Amino acid sequence: MHETTTLLVEVGALLFLLGMLGRLSRRIGLSPIPLYLLAGLAFGHGGIVELNASEEFFAVGAEIGVILLLVMLGLEYSATELVGNLRASAPAGLIDALLNALPGAAFALLLGWGWVSAVVLAGITWISSSGVIAKILADLGRLGNRETPVVLSVLVIEDLAMAFYLPLVTALLAGVGLAKGGIGLGIAVVTVIAVLVVAVRYGKQISRFMSANDAEALLLGVLGLTLLVAGIAAKLQVSAAVGAFLVGIALSGPVAHHATELLTPLRDLFAAVFFVFFGLVTDPRGIPPVLLPALLLAFVTMGTKTLTGYLAARRAGIAEPGRWRAGLALVPRGEFSIVIAGLAVAAGGVDPQLAALATAYVLITVVTGPMLARLPDLGWFKQWLRARARAQRAQPAPVADRA
Repeated sequence: MHETTTLLVEVGALLFLLGMLGRLSRRIGLSPIPLYLLAGLAFGHGGIVELNASEEFFAVGAEIGVILLLVMLGLEYSATELVGNLRASAPAGLIDALLNALPGAAFALLLGWGWVSAVVLAGITWISSSGVIAKILADLGRLGNRETPVVLSVLVIEDLAMAFYLPLVTALLAGVGLAKGGIGLGIAVVTVIAVLVVAVRYGKQISRFMSANDAEALLLGVLGLTLLVAGIAAKLQVSAAVGAFLVGIALSGPVAHHATELLTPLRDLFAAVFFVFFGLVTDPRGIPPVLLPALLLAFVTMGTKTLTGYLAARRAGIAEPGRWRAGLALVPRGEFSIVIAGLAVAAGGVDPQLAALATAYVLITVVTGPMLARLPDLGWFKQWLRARARAQRAQPAPVADRA
């Protein structure tokens, strides 16, 4: 009885604190993710006060948080949209992967962490935060801008790539070797393609099994199906997150719309629990030694991510101000970087410092990202762009063009 009472006190107090931190983040115009991570660091191992009784609760809640993040992501896109975006934005997605995954991999190898840690850190630096970026675009009133579809296309490619990346990482962390990891990746690729084909052709029929008119039945049905498929996927070594993502893709129409509305509060709750749990299991005393490497890595990859958006927008025929808006909007990393780091830490197949590095890295990018996204709207930046444009027009044309 005493343990239950302590559990209720710890969970209640921490959730209440998260509510206050979420309100504070909205007031100052930042994502709540860094505040949730800091709360976890403050009350976890090596923190100000260690909350031991509630750690198991937050561990289970964190697993559900990852699953809900991925199913909600799948619900946002239909299979047809994903296939269309994949075809149209494949070149931008390839540039994105090369420019942003390679620095992370190289950094891990330079630190002597081994090639498994290199694969993990490559994913951490590659994937931008869809949630943070969507909030930035909405807050800055850019949802209708010409460059916004370019930004969203890059994010969709990254989200789809996660379905292939996570099974490979899971296999590598399990120590099954490259050959078996490749087999796991092959199974994931075939599974994703099969689900996309089924969702495109039979999405409406699948959605008919769920009733969009009965909120309670829809919530229980979608949540139960998601957890069931995620659990089966984990048993098959494909990744629970990928299984949840595929469930979201398979649902469409009114069912997907109403399920999104019903699951959003649950996602917000358990996503916050996930970020807190990651902070709880990360010793804050390990952050100072990796703070300088995290700053250096953030500086490099914020530059490469900006270049990614700039090149993608230029390829789409967007003017230079829009190119900068697209590039700077892609800077923040967040939920999926922490998901990848969390999987690695839980498996225990990477250097222990990786969790601290990932926490510091996400904190840096998610705090500076919204500020950098505002640069193109500042007067001095606009003046610099106009001066740059005048200088380009003043340059003499090449001899061949004059001829």
